[in-house]
Amino acid sequence: MNERIMVADDDSNITDVCRRYLEREGYSVVTAKDGMEAIELWRSYTPDLIVLDLMMPHKNGWEICNEIRQSEDVPIVMLTARGEEQDRLMGLTMGADDYLTKPFSPRELVLRVKAILRRMRTVQVSPATHSSHTIRYEGLTIDFVKREVEIDGRLIDLTVTEFEMLYLLASHPGQVFSRSQMLSKIWDFSYEGDTTTVTVHIRRLREKIEQNASDPRYIKTVWGIGYKFAGGTS
Repeated sequence: MNERIMVADDDSNITDVCRRYLEREGYSVVTAKDGMEAIELWRSYTPDLIVLDLMMPHKNGWEICNEIRQSEDVPIVMLTARGEEQDRLMGLTMGADDYLTKPFSPRELVLRVKAILRRMRTVQVSPATHSSHTIRYEGLTIDFVKREVEIDGRLIDLTVTEFEMLYLLASHPGQVFSRSQMLSKIWDFSYEGDTTTVTVHIRRLREKIEQNASDPRYIKTVWGIGYKFAGGTS
């Protein structure tokens, strides 16, 4: 497996437990005890996934997430305090792919990590598995193999989760997906989080691909149900 994971939390008990459980699954793990160390390790260690606590000394999780998202789309799982919904929403808005609320089960963390990294590895899936691995609509091109999205010839940076959501919708034009269905399909296991996660990711996705996010051309809201893709083919 050999995928590299960085766990950043100022609670050594949490980092120790996370390290043990993740290493047991074959991952290579490094830990950071504060925000500055997390930034340094991210730059030097180049992890494949980051587990990031929101509240840390020197730099908090929001600042770190924002800095990372300026240059790359490495998956980020945020750790938040129980009941702090605003913290979770802000973390997702800034580009986190998923979140866990404390206290959490380390087995649950392993499941989340596995699901995200499994989605990343789908880039290696043969084209035969995805007969329509390149999807084209007017002004929009989605290349599944390269995991690239272009709007009017301009390359758009998407996180792993944003790409998967767009590909799911665009590969089933006109089909309505409920938020619960999208959680199940994108997160790839029984997900007990609230559907606000989907809403926030859809909002971020629209801001990146739509000319007017408040009047979207491609991703339409089906009120009371979920979302569908409505782009016209080229």
